[in-house]
Amino acid sequence: MIPTNVKRPRNVDVPRAAAILYGDWGTSKAYVIGLAFAVAGYASFWLIAPMCVLTALVGFNYMIICRLYPDGGGVYASVRHRSEVISIVGAFLLVADYLVTAAISALSAFQYLGVPHPEKFAAAAILMIGLLNLLGPRHTGGLAFLISVPTLIVVVVLGLFSIPHIHEAIGHLQPLHGGFWSNWAGFVGIVLALSGVEAIANATGVMKLDPGSTDTKPSVRKTSTRAILWVMIEVCIFTALLGLAMHALGGLQVANGDVNAPGAEGVRDYMLRYMGESFVGGALGSGIGHAFGIAVSIVFALLLLSAVNTAIVDLITIQFLMARDRELPNLFQHLNKWGVPSAGMMLATIVPMLLVLMVKDMAGLADLYAVGVVGAIATNLGASATDRKLAIKTWERTIMFLTFIVMFAIEMSLLIDKPNARYFAVTILAAGLILRGLVQERRAKKEAKAPLVAEKIPVGAAPATLTAAMQSGSPTSLLATESILCAIRGTGRTLDFALKEARETGRRLYLLFVREQPFMTEQDAKRKWQEDEEASAIFRAAKQQAGDRQPLFAYAVSPSAAETIVDIAATLGASRLILGAPKRNALINLLRGNVIREVSNLLPEEIDLLVYA
Repeated sequence: MIPTNVKRPRNVDVPRAAAILYGDWGTSKAYVIGLAFAVAGYASFWLIAPMCVLTALVGFNYMIICRLYPDGGGVYASVRHRSEVISIVGAFLLVADYLVTAAISALSAFQYLGVPHPEKFAAAAILMIGLLNLLGPRHTGGLAFLISVPTLIVVVVLGLFSIPHIHEAIGHLQPLHGGFWSNWAGFVGIVLALSGVEAIANATGVMKLDPGSTDTKPSVRKTSTRAILWVMIEVCIFTALLGLAMHALGGLQVANGDVNAPGAEGVRDYMLRYMGESFVGGALGSGIGHAFGIAVSIVFALLLLSAVNTAIVDLITIQFLMARDRELPNLFQHLNKWGVPSAGMMLATIVPMLLVLMVKDMAGLADLYAVGVVGAIATNLGASATDRKLAIKTWERTIMFLTFIVMFAIEMSLLIDKPNARYFAVTILAAGLILRGLVQERRAKKEAKAPLVAEKIPVGAAPATLTAAMQSGSPTSLLATESILCAIRGTGRTLDFALKEARETGRRLYLLFVREQPFMTEQDAKRKWQEDEEASAIFRAAKQQAGDRQPLFAYAVSPSAAETIVDIAATLGASRLILGAPKRNALINLLRGNVIREVSNLLPEEIDLLVYA
């Protein structure tokens, strides 16, 4: 038996990494600007400006975290080596954040589209996105990139049309009213603009390596730093610019926590659309202004729905990782036939649906929002800043610790002043700790009965794994022989054809079974094909059919079947790759992607691709 490691594909470059981050971080301006005006009226810029400064500060600290944790720097992974308990608390705070992110992003999307009863449309959209995730959609970075480009164009255009109104906005600008604590409460109320920065830390494990670095000593500093920097600059500059330009709009009035404008009520939740209609319409005519307002609505709605998908995927991932690390019940790691944990998907879909249907209001969801994201960021920064084993310069550690102090103060304020946020976060944390307690209790009972205690495998950035079982011959001689690789999913005509082709050509035949699984942990690195009932059944049948010319069996667990097939074909030096035509219908192929097309795009020219239909 010859073990060969196939690393998880690191194919996320700077534009896609930036798009993943922008799809969550960049959406904040869509609703934060209006919420800020509802809090402070024509003095709201004095809250938005320091929020942009804090956003830049947090972004700088996450550049350091991404540098330190090239295989995943999210709060659960990065804090776990310091304290399992703290990492669990941080993880459940992040779960609370993602749950509200999905709800508030979906509701904001349909607020911008101006549909009646937007909460019902939002709940339906969350359900649809959750069901699509049952199929394990891949390459969301590419989709996020396609959506972020028109959004960025619209934001830049809106910013350009806002610049002529800056003088007027400054004229309308008022000083903050009330004392320090009153204004501090207003500042804390819009802190949800920070949400999304954890997404980039969780994505370092799939980013392209820096030149000169290797899988054994990975570095994604260039990719992560550039991605964060680009998005951070856009978010800070345009949030501040549009937040100031908003003050040029005359006649805005705060009423019962909402914002009304002349001829338009409730503009708090679609302030950018109203600004586009006013500024562009004033310069080019009402018709063009109305058309631009529609464009703003569509692109931000798509970006916000992309943020819903990101939140659901992140929820599924963190539940799966915690279950594989024996911190949640085993139910959350049971995979469907597409490699997706169904229980995790249901929770990640149903809870945001209930939230959006029960709360129905952006301000109400915002009250639930910030405790989770601020708590997760504070936990990550505090644990990293106080870890003397990490290679952090003194000035970087100082800035990180001071940022942690600010985030901790905001978290305490939220817990004191936002009872709904406190109850929600405590409920999620309590439910999670109860589940963890049940898991540990059950494990203790099993270990008490078992004669041997299995050693717990720590979770890290787990690669996909390949194990090839050789029946005869040395590895060197086998790899030197011209060979055929056949990727199979069952015993059928494709297998029959591959066996026949090997007999007639005299070539060595490798049969590859890929268990596609989007969520990878280190425990998957230990899995063998004998432990997979489906793969074992196929290989036994192939062995019986092959007779005296036995094939070689290969088994892989991977988040990308196409990339793994190509990697293994190149590693084995196969002269021909055989794939069976998929039997899925056209809709499934569209949603999940066509493996044959992906393999064809990636396969080296010297390897022939044969599709058996």
